[in-house]
Amino acid sequence: MVRQAHHERMGSILSDPNPLILSLSKDQVPEGIDHMAFYVYILRCSDGSYYTGHTDNLEARLAAHQSGAIPGYTFKRRPVSLVFSEQFLSREDAFERERQIKGWSRVKKEALIEGDWGRLAKHARSRGKT
Repeated sequence: MVRQAHHERMGSILSDPNPLILSLSKDQVPEGIDHMAFYVYILRCSDGSYYTGHTDNLEARLAAHQSGAIPGYTFKRRPVSLVFSEQFLSREDAFERERQIKGWSRVKKEALIEGDWGRLAKHARSRGKT
């Protein structure tokens, strides 16, 4: 499986006059591969909680979450900010990763967001131990 990870720390999307110009899809496609990209993303909501989703158009999906066009979890928790995204070559791989991350604890998600691979591994190994 070929995939590119993109770690993005941003303030509130609303505070940026050009919040959705991320240029992720073109910059992260491996050279010589012409395909559609799929993304897993984590948003930090205004109440401090995290929302994980997947999409084939990260910029449009962020705009939809931010504007309230997507009913559900993030609607009453705006503004949201993008704190992590990861690119995949197939929707199936992106969806599988989304389901994996949704099953993680908050601490483990924060280790992923911060790129702290040691802490991420520690929490992977400690699951189920008292």
